[in-house]
Amino acid sequence: MKKLTILLLFIFIQQTCFSQFFKDNKKVTKYEGYFNFYYDSSNDKIFLEISKLESEFLYVTALSEGVGSNDIGLDRGKLGGGAVVFFRKSGNKILLIQPNQDYRALTDNVEEKKSIKEAFAKSVLHGFVIKEVKDNTYLVDATSFFMQDTFGVSNTLSRSGEGSYTVDNSRSAYNLARTKAFEKNVEFDVLLTFIGNPKGRNLLSVTPDASAVTVY
Repeated sequence: MKKLTILLLFIFIQQTCFSQFFKDNKKVTKYEGYFNFYYDSSNDKIFLEISKLESEFLYVTALSEGVGSNDIGLDRGKLGGGAVVFFRKSGNKILLIQPNQDYRALTDNVEEKKSIKEAFAKSVLHGFVIKEVKDNTYLVDATSFFMQDTFGVSNTLSRSGEGSYTVDNSRSAYNLARTKAFEKNVEFDVLLTFIGNPKGRNLLSVTPDASAVTVY
């Protein structure tokens, strides 16, 4: 009976201590899903829990709300690029890596697979500085990753002759109504404001102030 009591106590301690980041912080909301994450309302920041290292998953970008001109090509619901990625720890950082899927060795020979993997470049999409570590789970500030033009809005506006635009972080924020965590995926929705000098007629006709274009 004594051994059973000690075992139950040990399990209880393990469960209560596991990844208790931001404990008792009322300004931080935890979302539990495929990746657990936290929203800090006092700083409009999102912190991500990463424990699945070297495990591939699908990373997809999309526009939940667009510009409104078919000629520009930034339409509501449009999917952007999709990529197979994985997290890797390197020193004090967690790297988000996109392996090269275009060149693969279709063989059971380990050395052949290794030679192809080493011959062609991979891409590091982002480097997250580790803020805290608990129970082999890493906490990173993911705000700078999400507050960037991953969809390629600036390039699309430039190619369409609408002008040169860049993200204004002071006018960008998370859209919590569409930021959710599920068992098999997580979704982050961000309001991004692009500032620039409008040149094309299409943007001028669909935007209240074409010098500040906001999409989700």
